[in-house]
Amino acid sequence: MSTIKERDSKVIWHPYTSMKAWPEAIGIVRGEGIYLFDEEGNRYIDAISSWWVNLHGHSHPYIAKKVSEQLNTLEHCIFAGFTHGPAVLLAERLLNILPGGMKKIFYSDNGSTAVEVAIKMALQYWGNKGIKKRKLIALENAYHGDTFGAMSVSGRSIFTEAFTEYLFEVEFIPFPCKGKEAESVTALETALKNSDVAALIVEPLVQGAAGMQMYSPAVLEQFFLLCKQYNTLIIADEVMTGFGRTGTLFACEHISTSPDIICLSKGLTGGTMPMGATATTQDIFDAFYDDDKMKMLYHGHSFTANPVACAASLASLDLLLQDSCTESRERIASAHAVFAGEIRNDNMISEVRQTGTVLAIELKAGTASYHQSLRDTAYNFFISKKIIIRPLGNIIYILPPYCIATDELNTIYDAIRQLLVHLRSLK
Repeated sequence: MSTIKERDSKVIWHPYTSMKAWPEAIGIVRGEGIYLFDEEGNRYIDAISSWWVNLHGHSHPYIAKKVSEQLNTLEHCIFAGFTHGPAVLLAERLLNILPGGMKKIFYSDNGSTAVEVAIKMALQYWGNKGIKKRKLIALENAYHGDTFGAMSVSGRSIFTEAFTEYLFEVEFIPFPCKGKEAESVTALETALKNSDVAALIVEPLVQGAAGMQMYSPAVLEQFFLLCKQYNTLIIADEVMTGFGRTGTLFACEHISTSPDIICLSKGLTGGTMPMGATATTQDIFDAFYDDDKMKMLYHGHSFTANPVACAASLASLDLLLQDSCTESRERIASAHAVFAGEIRNDNMISEVRQTGTVLAIELKAGTASYHQSLRDTAYNFFISKKIIIRPLGNIIYILPPYCIATDELNTIYDAIRQLLVHLRSLK
């Protein structure tokens, strides 16, 4: 009888995968807590929350119970002209915890579409008000998704290279890395002065796919204040940073100035199923609230506000807002900090970065890139240790589910120590 792995190789095209270089995928049959189990009986620690989505562990019984109950009540209904309790309750609860006085929630399917919605809102907002503001500003090396609008505001890279000629123009400012914050802030102000800028879009504090690049809350505050000064909208892409990853519930809570639009996904459902949400202020909504039907937002998805996804999200919020979850996030951040201090000066490491539960370790490499050969060496090493860590080029990172125990964190840290020894032996 064929294995899942064998059957997969005949019919599946995997994301972000060179199918010739990686023709076989590990066949997973179940998940429990921080572990995934394959068809051969191996157990893997999911150290990256399965692409940053899983907050509370796999197959969480509380979320499963709430999803099951919803499936027996209402699985889906059209969301144009109709509504349902889970969508309304989820919006109420999100608006109650989001920073910045958000007043409305627009539902979609995933992080990329949440960004698409935000871009459309920002551009049409000014058009509806009769003001010519058409340019967007983003940070170099940003990643906001794989749909065309999201790619346009993402840094030009291997992710976008095949489509560059089809992307709309965006002005990119330098990333505010340590020691170059002033250059980035100055570039933003220059762009705001000289352009008809509709909005700035940023991943607040942490650029995920760029290699978990991190910058300070003080710089984020300066960015937002400049946008307020020059009457420019602010889009905060909290798809990865939201729901506790940076310490606070949302990265924008590290500062006092608020965005106008917030994009959410990934941890929104606790990693149970796809869902996106775009939150806005009342001012944004009011620009579309008009008798003129040309001013409405022409955007929607068949599965908008799916009741089952809403139920999963509500269950995930129940868990997220418990004191025990806050304590777990603090425990993870503290453990990361101790480990980071231990390895920071290792001669195989060029930099260690941490924000909240996100720990990134940049390995020394001849050329840092997504396809750096060190990436495959590190990935295979961790798989051999039954740990799922998917390096971003020469950058390895830990972003675990909040239910991870201290012993399990130590297992990951020990594997990283062993990797450093292994890499030294190859020199």
